Amino acid sequence: MYRRRGRGGFRLWPILLFGVFLAYYYFSNQQEVPITGRKQLVDISREQEMALGLQSYNQILSQSRVVSGGEAVDVVRRVGGRIARAAADVDPGFQWEFNVIDSPQVNAFALPGGKVAVYTGILPVAANPDGLAAVMGHEISHAIARHGAERMAYQKLIQFGSMAASVALGGMDIDTQRAIMGALGVGSQYGILLPFSRKHETEADYMGLIFLARACFDPREAPRLWQRMSQQSRGAPQEFMSTHPSNETRIRQFREWMPMALEIRKRYCDGEGNMALEPAPGVNVRNSGEKVRM
Repeated sequence: MYRRRGRGGFRLWPILLFGVFLAYYYFSNQQEVPITGRKQLVDISREQEMALGLQSYNQILSQSRVVSGGEAVDVVRRVGGRIARAAADVDPGFQWEFNVIDSPQVNAFALPGGKVAVYTGILPVAANPDGLAAVMGHEISHAIARHGAERMAYQKLIQFGSMAASVALGGMDIDTQRAIMGALGVGSQYGILLPFSRKHETEADYMGLIFLARACFDPREAPRLWQRMSQQSRGAPQEFMSTHPSNETRIRQFREWMPMALEIRKRYCDGEGNMALEPAPGVNVRNSGEKVRM
């Protein structure tokens, strides 16, 4: 009788247990993203996250050709410093560090703790300080929004869900198990992880645009940057297969957010485009009337 019930059967109890765990884990680890106010799932402390960021940063720098000085380093540190200052009201206490890596990669990154690196390959695409501010504002926003920690939490959930599904399918024949687990893997990749990653990119675009506007850079350079990026990335996969929104989507979103960004810049900067010590009265980004679309 045991064999007859087990063979070809589906065990419901692992799924029920996972559902209980999911509810507890999700609601007991809620945080709020600065600026956008979006609720997010994060299960490690700031200190743990910053320690991991510093470890990764030092490892990357030790394996890279770090530019020790020169015009590129000066510009990156000047632009990064202004954006960090513009984000001071949501800065959790990062120790900002800006380095330039000599590499043809069209890339930049920011890790928890305020550890930022810009690759020389992206500088011609950035083209000017305003374009560089769009790049660095985006990367700095990833760190401030704790996107890395949130991604780790969701990957952990997917691993637990896969384990529960594997136990639930344990009574089925091996070919059926493989087929269902394969379908679940594809579904989680295209239905959860990739859309989730694109949401992070959109949120970082939005926050970065606000930060560069507060820092008195020209927000109108952001869509121009992505027009230049588009010329660099011909043959990119379709959006639903990518971790990032398409260049066309990003350009459209920046144009939709532009009136809000220009108004913020006007309020935070003096008539000559210099950063004011305090924003003009009435500045409230969260209640600006604009909502991030993700």
